[in-house]
Amino acid sequence: ALPLLGEGEVRHEGRIISATEGLRIAGLKPLELEAKEGLALLNGLQASAALAISALYKAETLFETAVIAGALSVDAACGSDVPFDDRIQKARGHNAQREVATFYRELLAKSPIRESHRDCTRVQDPYSLRCQPQIMGAVWHQIQFVKDTLQVEANAVSDNPLVFVEDKVILSGGNFHGEIIAMAADNLALAIAEMGANAERRIALLIDHHFSGLPAFLVKESGLNSGFMIPHVTAASCASDNKALSHPHSVDSLPTSANQEDHVSMATSAARRLHDMLDNTATILAIELLAACQGLEFHQPLQTSPKLQLIYKQLRAKIAPYDRDRLFAPDIAWVKEQILQGHFSFAAAKLN
Repeated sequence: ALPLLGEGEVRHEGRIISATEGLRIAGLKPLELEAKEGLALLNGLQASAALAISALYKAETLFETAVIAGALSVDAACGSDVPFDDRIQKARGHNAQREVATFYRELLAKSPIRESHRDCTRVQDPYSLRCQPQIMGAVWHQIQFVKDTLQVEANAVSDNPLVFVEDKVILSGGNFHGEIIAMAADNLALAIAEMGANAERRIALLIDHHFSGLPAFLVKESGLNSGFMIPHVTAASCASDNKALSHPHSVDSLPTSANQEDHVSMATSAARRLHDMLDNTATILAIELLAACQGLEFHQPLQTSPKLQLIYKQLRAKIAPYDRDRLFAPDIAWVKEQILQGHFSFAAAKLN
C-alpha cells in the first residue's frame, strides 16, 4: 500500500527505485486518501487474493503442459491409449476425469508409434502412464474449484468495518478473514504438487530401460554418458521440495494482537508459497518434455501423433537430440521459460 501513496520503494525491471519514480514510469499519480481509505488498503485481502489468482493462472498454464508432456511420455514409452477410453471414464462418473481423458485421446490420435505396438502382449502400463486421467482429472477438478472461489473473492468486499450508506449504519464484522483464500491456496498447492510428482515418476520410467524399453538414461552409450540421470535427480529434488511446500497453511494459525486476533488464516503465506511450487513444477515439466522428446528419437523413422509432433518440432527447433553428454542447464532453462510463457500449451498442439 505504501508505494501507492508515493512512499517507500518498488522493484522495476530488477532495480530498486523510489515509489515516486515507479509511479512516474507507470504513468500514475500517488493516491490522495479520503476518510477510511487507508484502512481499506491495509485491512482487506487484496494481497493474498492477488497472489493466489496469479498462481492460479500459472497453474492453468502448467496443467496444459503437464497433459502434453504426459501424452508424449506415453508414446515414448510405447504406452497404451486404452486407459483413456471414454467408457472407462464414464463408469467412474467424474466430469473432470472424463474431460481430461478426452485431451489425451485427441493428443495421441493417429500416432504411428502407437499403431506399431497395438497388438503387443503387455496388458497394463505403470500408474504414472495409465492413471493420468484419474490423477490429472483430480488436478483439473481442484483448479476449477479454486478458480470459482477466487472469482468470487476478486469481487468481494473484505474491509472492516463496513459502511452501509443507504441504511446509515456502520457494521463491524470479519470479512477480512482470509480462511477461504488460504484453503483455496492449500487445495491449489496439492494440485501443483501432484502435477510435478506424476511428471517426475514418468521421467523415472523413461530412463529405466526395464520399464520403457528405451536405452538406459535415454542415451545410446550409457556407460560413457550419464544421459538423463542427473536431470532426473533435479526433477526428484523439485518434487521433494514441493512435498514440504504443500503442507496446509490454513491449519497453521498463530494468535496475534494480544489474542484479539486469536485465529488467523495465514492466507498470504499460503498463496505466496504457490509461486515457489509452480517454479519447481515448471522445472520438472521442462525435464519431462526433454526426456520424452529424446525417447521419441529411438522410434525413428516412426513419429508420434500429428498433434504431439507439433510440440516435438517446436522443441527441436531450438534443442538438438542428445547423442552424448552436454550441459543440460541451458536447455532446461529455455524449455522452462517457454512453458511459463504458455508456448507448450493446448493451442501449440492445436488442441480444441
